[in-house]
Amino acid sequence: MQSVLNTGAPLAAAPPLSNSQVRRAVLASVIGNGLEWFDFLIYGYFAKTIAHVFFPVDNNFLSITLTLATFAIGFVVRPLGGIAIGAWADRHGRRKTLSMLILLMAVSTLLMGLTPGYASIGVAAPLLVLFARVLQGLSVGGEFATAAAMLTEYAPPGRKMFFGSFQMTSQAVALLLSSSCGYLLTTNLSSDALTSWGWRVPFLLGALVGPVGFYIRHKVSESPEFVQLRQQLGHAPRQSLRAFFRERGDAALCAMGVIIVGTATNYLWHSYMPLYVERQLHLPLKNALLGTAISGLIGIIGYPLAGRLADRFGAYRLFFPITIVWICAAWPLFSWVLAAPTPERVFAAQMIATVVLSLMSGAHPGMLTQLFPTATRSMGVALSYNIAVTLFGGLAPLTVSTLIGVSGSRMVPAWYLMFAGIVSLLLVGLSASGRRLCREPNLWPKDGAHS
Repeated sequence: MQSVLNTGAPLAAAPPLSNSQVRRAVLASVIGNGLEWFDFLIYGYFAKTIAHVFFPVDNNFLSITLTLATFAIGFVVRPLGGIAIGAWADRHGRRKTLSMLILLMAVSTLLMGLTPGYASIGVAAPLLVLFARVLQGLSVGGEFATAAAMLTEYAPPGRKMFFGSFQMTSQAVALLLSSSCGYLLTTNLSSDALTSWGWRVPFLLGALVGPVGFYIRHKVSESPEFVQLRQQLGHAPRQSLRAFFRERGDAALCAMGVIIVGTATNYLWHSYMPLYVERQLHLPLKNALLGTAISGLIGIIGYPLAGRLADRFGAYRLFFPITIVWICAAWPLFSWVLAAPTPERVFAAQMIATVVLSLMSGAHPGMLTQLFPTATRSMGVALSYNIAVTLFGGLAPLTVSTLIGVSGSRMVPAWYLMFAGIVSLLLVGLSASGRRLCREPNLWPKDGAHS
């Protein structure tokens, strides 16, 4: 394949967009990401129940570990899906890709909700769950990147971070809905009813979003920046993976650094925390779910605010102080909770973590898309995002749970967050892309003519 060279040639001005076009683009971009997060969070909340239904082994620790390993499998395949789907989106457009992905996610979510338990079909049950997770992992591998590209490419100059923040806001909405659903089920159903059918309800409801999402995405117009680039080139953009790493390898490392600390925080405090509260702190699951629901409300407000601040002051300039504060706060926050593990302390810690996470992650979609030109934006963001999320997010519950089981220390989550923060600072601080964007916050890579 030929490489798309960056010659700095300007693109023709895009026609002005109507408010209705922008609204449809925002809704089309965020709806799939919300479904993705709804499914992932529900799986984490009901990990103990799912372990009993699909992995009925005598060793409780092994049962939970198998469940979390199945959860992690969906992330292991994400980089593969990200590369393939990201490259497809860069060649054939954002709209077609997003329409395909929403259907694929709906099918995997429906399969998760309909698969009979181990008692009914034996080993086929965990295998079907595993297949659903792989299918979902492949589809969401390109979801975040393609949707983030669509959002920022529709955004007017000076508002890229704010528009990108709606991708994170969709996660907050999913957090609110999934935790509220989990809270209602755990407080109104008996343990037997929850195990028998209650845990399936959120997955079945989530699958209903698929047809609606497909309709919305199918009706939205293609990204104006992608259309401009396609017209300039005269053909679909193309770039080999080797050329991408040669020309954008530094940007990819910087993007991973941006994501690592945020994804570790997100998955530990929102996905793994209910299991941690139930198994390590010996508190009712509903306590963690209530705090998680309130966290969703905070995120709905906090993420767009962070996007506005990033547009004003520069996202990369804000990244370093916020990350350093969080590294310093992780240990005392967990120590305070463990010193007297009460519902009130868990709730307060969740609120603190959510505020920091909102400020830290609201600008992430815009920060990542800022690193790559239109011709390689979906693949660049997908590759970087999915590797970082797989290693430090999707594997976080399994890694932390295993380390707690081996070491016996309940402070493992704090150590994990501190380590993730340090890795993020090093990758962004040592990359030429990160340093350049600290100096010039509004610098975006230019698309040029092909060779």
